[in-house]
Amino acid sequence: MKKLLQLLCFAGCLFPLGAQTITTDPAFFDETEEIEIIVSDFNPQTAWGVSDLYLWAWHFDENGNPINNPTATGTDFGNSPETAKFTSNMDGTYSYTLTPTTFYNNTNISRIAFLVKSQDGTSQTDDIIKAVGRVQVNINNPSSNLVLVNSGANIPISASINFQGTTTVQGTFEVFYNDVSVATGSCGFPACNTTLSNITESGTVRFVGTPPGSTETGETSFEVLVTPEVVAQALPSSLQDGINYGSDQTTATLVLTAPGKDFVHIAGSFNNYTPTNSDVMKRDPNTGKYWLQINGLTPGQIETYQYWAYDATPIANSKTLVKVADPFSTLVLSPFDDPFIPSNTYPNIPTYPAGQNFEVTVLQTGQTPYNWQVDDFNAPKEEDLIVYEVLVRDFDADRNYQDLIDRIDYFKNLNINAIQLMPVMEYEGNESWGYNTSFHMALDKFYGTEDKFKELIDLCHQNGIAVILDVALNHAFGRNPLVRLWVNDPEGDGFGNPSSENPYFNETARHSYNVGSDFNHQSPLTQEYTKRVVKHWVEDFKIDGFRWDLTKGFTQNCTGSDEGCTNGYQQDRIDILREYADYSWSLDEDHYVIFEHLGSQNEEKEWANYRLDEGKGIMMWGKMTDPYSQLLMGFNTNNNINAIGHKSRSQFNGPRVIGYPESHDEERLMYRAVTFGNDSNGSHNVQDLNTALSRMSAIGAMTITVPGPKMLWHFADLGMDNSIFTCNDGSINDDGCKLDTKPQPQWTENWLADANRNKIYNDWARLNALKINEPVFEGDYAMTTGTLTPRIDVFDTSLPTTALRNVIVLANFDVVSQTLNTNFPTSGTWYDLMDETGDTTHSAATITIPAGQFRIFGNQASTLSSASIAAENNFSIYPNPANSSFQTNKAINNLDIYDLTGKLIKSFKGDFSASERFDISDLTQSIYLVKIETNTGATLTSKLIKL
Repeated sequence: MKKLLQLLCFAGCLFPLGAQTITTDPAFFDETEEIEIIVSDFNPQTAWGVSDLYLWAWHFDENGNPINNPTATGTDFGNSPETAKFTSNMDGTYSYTLTPTTFYNNTNISRIAFLVKSQDGTSQTDDIIKAVGRVQVNINNPSSNLVLVNSGANIPISASINFQGTTTVQGTFEVFYNDVSVATGSCGFPACNTTLSNITESGTVRFVGTPPGSTETGETSFEVLVTPEVVAQALPSSLQDGINYGSDQTTATLVLTAPGKDFVHIAGSFNNYTPTNSDVMKRDPNTGKYWLQINGLTPGQIETYQYWAYDATPIANSKTLVKVADPFSTLVLSPFDDPFIPSNTYPNIPTYPAGQNFEVTVLQTGQTPYNWQVDDFNAPKEEDLIVYEVLVRDFDADRNYQDLIDRIDYFKNLNINAIQLMPVMEYEGNESWGYNTSFHMALDKFYGTEDKFKELIDLCHQNGIAVILDVALNHAFGRNPLVRLWVNDPEGDGFGNPSSENPYFNETARHSYNVGSDFNHQSPLTQEYTKRVVKHWVEDFKIDGFRWDLTKGFTQNCTGSDEGCTNGYQQDRIDILREYADYSWSLDEDHYVIFEHLGSQNEEKEWANYRLDEGKGIMMWGKMTDPYSQLLMGFNTNNNINAIGHKSRSQFNGPRVIGYPESHDEERLMYRAVTFGNDSNGSHNVQDLNTALSRMSAIGAMTITVPGPKMLWHFADLGMDNSIFTCNDGSINDDGCKLDTKPQPQWTENWLADANRNKIYNDWARLNALKINEPVFEGDYAMTTGTLTPRIDVFDTSLPTTALRNVIVLANFDVVSQTLNTNFPTSGTWYDLMDETGDTTHSAATITIPAGQFRIFGNQASTLSSASIAAENNFSIYPNPANSSFQTNKAINNLDIYDLTGKLIKSFKGDFSASERFDISDLTQSIYLVKIETNTGATLTSKLIKL
């Protein structure tokens, strides 16, 4: 059974096993008998470091199909409910009592299956499968529970009868076909044998066996399907895999690529999941693609369907019939996850079809399209990006898109200009990081509806914020239809690893960091699938960029054990990722392409410099957690932060490193500081919470101001000090709780009202505004690092001397005050850029900076500083003061309005002639700063007084 594991984006998962004996009492039982599952010879504290054991269970129906988990064991493998807990007995054993029909809320149970686990799922036993019934009938031939035959064929049957675990060679049998008795007989050595002759219609074979001298019977069954005719017909032009809607809202055409399959049925709500020959998909003789038009649909009505794909001669451990949802689904229903999705997050979630297994695809003609308010978003320049990484699950208490929508002012006031969401595609389980993706084109419903997600994107765009998605296209997990269509399934439960026939996936991973099933990106079908995923999110959701997870996995040249090869230079990986970047840019020429390719820098240059002369180039994640942690903790070792910028990577021709001190995958800086920080100075003890908080503003200064894109992890701006290993109950366990859902102290404790935390937020907001709005931060830089008093020089000598063209950033991460040389590049007055009035200046050769603080000076006051702004002779605003609107005397391309904190309040983008009127009726009475960009490229600023 596929376990609902929550996985890291690149770390593998280990399931340590202890020596144990697991039995049932009685050993053989009927479905209505109470049984006891007993774990003995096992100490979970010694083996797994836990005190309690939990049950994870599922079962199989009379046809051998796996059925959902029982309610008692829950659906979140990482957080078992107390109803799944074993009883700890005085004799050292653990036991769990159940009656199959009651426990599973079902009848006709052929097998029960279970495993024993820790509550959080980080440790578990192997799967255990037990047959139900004291009398067991086993079909030896045919070997599959579904037999495909041509009309008129015969089916030889061989079976054996077992009674309480003992195989018998005597007894009697009766065979029924579609509930009509067609054969009877006695069993001889070594089995019971008969033949069904002249099969002309599909049906169910039931084989009933009776041991000698017993009135008890056992039975088993298998299905027979008379192979239908597959019509060969060319696929109509312009159709693609998945659902194709047209102008006729009563029809939809479904397309599936399924090489190696003999035929495919479409089973859905529109045929009551009982497909007939009219539901057999046609096959394009040129491409091999299967397709069928579905007629008689009701516009706006929700339908569901699966593909039932048949293989008359399956290879070992593969099945004759595999039932899957559409690989190109944009909405799926899951029997595993949907019952636990809150109605306030996803109202009126469609009902999963009764009697089915696995995911189903939702089909709905006549849908009302989302009404986009921003149809053509002008995304920020790459070099200006301040990316805010967010895990929707851990952002706020409701863990959905509405939480982010409700707090849009939080992002605006922080002055970030991009949000990067950890994977939101349909993943296994509910409360996950999202890297265990199963459907790459479908939104996971745990976060909300498609329209709600589009509303979030639209709102971000209205506020000048780009939206970037984290995508895990290196791998997929076991519920993915492209895995399951060609799966090595020795347990027969519909799950497993890719088989040798799989045209999308490798049987074994071709790199050393794999999780899930490893895509073969040299396969044309995988490339087609990947491009469809890219197109879907760019065109249908207006996504501005992708962060490609684990790009080291895009090679076919290595093995799972060869880390040297994985980290080596691989041309196939370079080429395919360039091709995917090209495709993204063909859809959106300004699309952000970001690779997580951590490690040696032998390939990054191939992407960072790619098409750079066209203003493109690929950005790289630049992890800098450890040296920034050392600075925050106040230690003068291993604290060289030079690699936060692109100049540390000499082969890069442009600012293509997204440097970050924190990400989703690293221990929090603040937790390290309060736990391990320098406590040698009692008056400045870094392990004191407020002292550590006071040092976080300097971390921002030494990160954000370096030219090039930067990334911030959510709530670092409030000094988040919870460990990444915080468990659901608030405890810390670095062996198992990294992926747990986190508490929300930033809201429940109102951190914005905490002066120490709010100062970080406001300081970072000011730094972000400077970085985004001042041209000098798109210039060059030099860094002096590897010390507790690092320095950054930012400069752009192409700017006029009357402009802000030189900036120095000084910080003191020691635990005592330090007097530093200013070494201003030019003489004269230097302005403190953190002073919003522009009045604080400095010109001395030295400056004393208290422990944990920073200073940032410019040769001119910032244009975001109100006192530095004087209305230029050649730029005027009128009327000024203004009540509801104003005009300018310039033809302009862009006009931005800021408040005196530097927060962007309102933007007007387009080609505006002189005397164009700008509406400010929605602004409150105050003084604002108006910044324009003329059609000649000049940037001018002036005050505006709003009455």
